Amino acid sequence: MKLRHHPYTLELRHAFNIANNSRTTTPAVLVEVEQDGITGYGEAAMPPYLGESQATAAAFLGKVDLSPFADPFQLEEILPAIDALAPGNTAAKAAVDIALHDWIGKKLGAPWHRLWGLDPAKTPVTSFTIGLDTAEIVRQKTREGAPYKIIKVKLGRDTDRMMIETIRSVTDTPITVDANQGWADRNEALRKIEWLATQNVLFIEQPMPKAQLDDTAWLRERSPLPLVADESCQRLADVARLRGVFDGINIKLMKCTGLREARAMITLARALDLKVMLGCMTETSVAISAAAQLSPLVDWADLDGALLIRNDPFDGATIVDGKVTLNNRPGIGAVKR
Repeated sequence: MKLRHHPYTLELRHAFNIANNSRTTTPAVLVEVEQDGITGYGEAAMPPYLGESQATAAAFLGKVDLSPFADPFQLEEILPAIDALAPGNTAAKAAVDIALHDWIGKKLGAPWHRLWGLDPAKTPVTSFTIGLDTAEIVRQKTREGAPYKIIKVKLGRDTDRMMIETIRSVTDTPITVDANQGWADRNEALRKIEWLATQNVLFIEQPMPKAQLDDTAWLRERSPLPLVADESCQRLADVARLRGVFDGINIKLMKCTGLREARAMITLARALDLKVMLGCMTETSVAISAAAQLSPLVDWADLDGALLIRNDPFDGATIVDGKVTLNNRPGIGAVKR
C-alpha cells in the first residue's frame, strides 16, 4: 500500500464565527491510499480549536507505515496500530481511516452504506449552519439556507437574542442551537433555553463548557429542550460518562478518528438510550461523503460542511430538498472533479 498526503486550504464562502473564534479558511490535508491500481481518498480537516495543523498532520502521517499489512481489508489491525502511534491527531487518523474505507468499497464495487446494510432512503435532513455575525449577514445567510428544513445557529456571545430574532424575521424554519460552550453560568443558560423553547428551537448543542458536567446535568434536569454533547464527546471512551448529562451526542469523524470508531459510538449511544447527531467541520466532499454513509443510522445530521467552502475539489454526497442524499458510487462516494 502506498500512502500519500498533501496540504490543502479550504476557502470559506463567509467568515465562520463561533463563540470563541473566527476564521475565513480551514487547513486540511488530503490523503490517498493506493494499491492494485485503486486509490482511496481521505481527508483531515482541522479548524484551529482541534489543536491540529497541516504541519502536525504531515508529521503524524509521516510515521504511518502500511507496509506490514497485506491490504486495506485489515482495518481491525491497521487502525488500532495507527491510533497507538501517538495521542491526539484525530483528524490525521480519520484521514487514513476514510481512505482505507474508500479503497475497500472501491475494491468490492459497493458504497459503504450498502456494505453496512443501510437503507439510503432513511437518511435524515441536514441543517444549514449560520455563524455569529451582523444582523445584515445573518439575514443574507438565512435566505441562502431557504432550501433546508433545519437551520443551525451558532450562539454563545452577547448577541444571542439578536441572532434568533433576526432569523425569525426571515423564516419560521425550525432551529437547532450550538452554543459552543459559550454559557458558563447554569442559571443564565436555563433562562436562555427557556426563551429559546418559545422560538421553535429543537435542541441545544453544548450549552456549557465541557469541564462543567455537573452544571450541565443540573441544566438537563430543568431544560425544556434536549441537550446534545459536542466538545464533551470526542471519542468512544467519552460516551458512557455522558449518560444522564446530555440527551444525545454529536459524532464527528475528525474528532473520533473516522468511520470505524464513529460506528462503534453510534452502537454504544443507542445501547445507552442516547440520541445521535452526525456532525462535521468545514470539509470537502471526501469527509462529508464518508460521514453520510453512516447517516441512515442517526437522528439528526449537520453535514453541510462542503457547502460552506468555495473550492471543493471533489464531488460526492449531495443535499436534495434539504435531505442527505447518497449516491451509488463505490467506497465513500466521492470522486475528483
